[in-house]
Parts: sequence; structure tokens; C-alpha cells
Amino acid sequence: MAEAVEPSLKDIFAAFSKFGDTNSDGSTINLSKLDKWFKQAKVIDGKKITTTDTGICFNKFKSRTIDFATFEKYLADLAQTKKMELQELKDKLLQCGLPGTSGATQAVKTGAVDRLTDVSKYTGAHKERFDKSGKGKGKEGREDLADDSGYVTGYKEKDTYDKKK
Repeated sequence: MAEAVEPSLKDIFAAFSKFGDTNSDGSTINLSKLDKWFKQAKVIDGKKITTTDTGICFNKFKSRTIDFATFEKYLADLAQTKKMELQELKDKLLQCGLPGTSGATQAVKTGAVDRLTDVSKYTGAHKERFDKSGKGKGKEGREDLADDSGYVTGYKEKDTYDKKK
């Protein structure tokens, strides 16, 4: 069985560069994608390093995007400006892994939000949109489907005519 190879800093750079942009070839990255990467790696913590700090360092290169060689200079400048070890910064960026939304958009379950998202408490037409487990029924739950059986709504002896004869 083959061992899983850890992605290099350049591989992760290319993955974040391509993330959400179908036209990107992975050779250059912009500031917003760098900030996403730094937030996922917990480099941007709002105290020691902020998005303002990353923006100031990025603007020193006078370009909208930077390539990997310039990115390494950017990291060195950011580490020096914020009095951090460059290797510590690189290690954090390597350990965060590839881009994704791993738990970034979890539903809040406190107070009123918890009650509003509990489908067992829904009434009326909204109650019909979910099954007992809370899973949505899709189109069945949104539309009133016609009953083409020939019986009047509410008739209690449906399908009993043949049994009586």
C-alpha cells in the first residue's frame, strides 16, 4: 500500500490559488485567497497578525497577485514585521492542509435559532415539508399533489366498494 505524501508549501499555495477560481492555473495568488489560507491555518488570529497586517505586507509588492517566489519573500517580510519565526509561520501554513470549508459554516444552535430550526415545532403548511426525522421532503413537501383516485377528500371508506360486493 502506498504511503500518503504530505503536500509541500508550493502544492498548498497552488491549491489555495485555484480554490474557487476556475480560471486560475495555480501559479499566482491574490490577497483574499492568502487571507483565507492564513485564517484556515490560524495565522490570522486578530491579535498578533490581522488582515490589515497581511494587506500592508502584500501591498509592498505593488501587484494584485504574487507568484510563489514572491510569496516566500512576502512570508519573510511578514515574519520580520510581526517578530515571528519564519519556520513557525511556514509550519502553520503546511499543517492546515488543503483549502476547504471544514466546519467553517456550522449552524448556530443557541437561543432563538435553535427553536427556529427545530422542524418538530413547525405547524401548518411548513409541517408538511419535513418527515418525522426532520429531513426535507423536497417537491412533495412544497406542492399540493392532486389525488386522482376518484374519491372525495376525507372519504373514510376508500377502496372498500369491491369488498362489499
